[in-house]
Amino acid sequence: MNRVKDLFSAIDAAPPGPSTIAAFDLDGTLITGYTASAVYRERLRRFDISVAELLRTTGAALDTQFRGADVGRLMEIAVRGLTGRSEDELTEWSQRLFRQEIASMIYPQARRLLDAHRRAGHRIVMATSATLYQAYWIADDLGIDDILCSRPEVVDGLLTGELTGPALWGAEKAKAVRDFADRVGAPLSEAFAYSNGAEDVPMLESVGRPVALNPDRRLAEIARTEGWLSVRLAAPERGATPVATARTGLAVGALMATTALGVTAGVLSGNRRTAANLVGTFGPDVALTICGIDVQITGQDNAWSRRPAVFMFNHQSSLDMVLVGKVIRRDVTGVAKKEAARDPRFAAVGALLDVAYVDRADSVQARAALAPAVEKLKAGTSIVIAPEGTRSPTPRLGRFKKGGFHLALQARVPIVPIVVHDAGDLMWRNSFVAHPGTVHIDVLDPVDTGDWTTDTLDDHVADVRQRFENALAAGPRKV
Repeated sequence: MNRVKDLFSAIDAAPPGPSTIAAFDLDGTLITGYTASAVYRERLRRFDISVAELLRTTGAALDTQFRGADVGRLMEIAVRGLTGRSEDELTEWSQRLFRQEIASMIYPQARRLLDAHRRAGHRIVMATSATLYQAYWIADDLGIDDILCSRPEVVDGLLTGELTGPALWGAEKAKAVRDFADRVGAPLSEAFAYSNGAEDVPMLESVGRPVALNPDRRLAEIARTEGWLSVRLAAPERGATPVATARTGLAVGALMATTALGVTAGVLSGNRRTAANLVGTFGPDVALTICGIDVQITGQDNAWSRRPAVFMFNHQSSLDMVLVGKVIRRDVTGVAKKEAARDPRFAAVGALLDVAYVDRADSVQARAALAPAVEKLKAGTSIVIAPEGTRSPTPRLGRFKKGGFHLALQARVPIVPIVVHDAGDLMWRNSFVAHPGTVHIDVLDPVDTGDWTTDTLDDHVADVRQRFENALAAGPRKV
């Protein structure tokens, strides 16, 4: 088995530019597990599958798994079960399923692999037997524009229950990649192809740079025989292991104990800010240490050079507030969605910091909630806010809301971007359990707002968002 860095070296050694193709299988290769399994689990939860279809699917799946049957039969059954469904309905449903489940299945290192090809200017294409509904949102999130997949037939916006052609499996997938290479004028002799399964040997054999990525046993053996690169990526940390659960519970308890100590100090001193600063100074360090999370921070001086400030961070994980607290530490409060007030991991600290809770569905209430935050800024207390408004299922940035930018504009204070890398890998957005590991944080230079106006605000929002994009794309800075 090769090391990941051997694969990066091979990418660097390949001819740069779009004449070099990188074709990626999806299931088991870019994600751990299978999108079809997630789809069927969701359909079962919704009682959206008949007993007859379930039995046919189970039989076809067993034939594919144990007898090496073509996946075409399985695809036909799946697509026939969607007969009469609206294409718009399936698009909306698949996006929701991606956010709720499939996004958590993406290999974190796969993003870095794709970024390496992007930096080389290579043309990236997804080649999968899955349908467009399974593949589209993953490709969109990973920035893959070209998708070769099995396509259900659609007439007048409704699925007919048939495929427009053969399922892209085995030789059919290899043919689709060859046809794509011909269309874009790229030689397969210089192309990369990635897959985890032996069914994709025809595709791997057709290119000059085959890679067995997260290979099953059969493909691993073939890769050894053929001398192909063979690399296994680290799986995303998901689920609740006993050790991680215990450590997270202890961390939450320690944070609550620190909060209680801070409240006691505040009562004795008669100063709420003293209590909040005590929690901010010690609480995050204690909680993160117990969880086994090492935090590497670059640009720490930027967190102190211009205060008060509006601190903005990209929001992907339940860890984010603790991580940002480690950066800012004192003289800060925040703005959060009203649902956070009921989150047991956040509520006590939120009450101590006098956080402004905003009802995102009520714009009048939201504006009213921001008014005291402006006064706090003018009085010397910094504000921390997630401009995306809610946790993203992946590291890809969501749309930035303007509330925090209005705060900085009205109070005439700088914006300090805090770019968090890798937090979602250790504690996914919907998880209550943190896993040990390393998180990298870049504190970027403060953004002056002295000459901002409401007329130019959209441009400033775009500029700050681009700073986040650039920092995330570049990866963590070296400490």
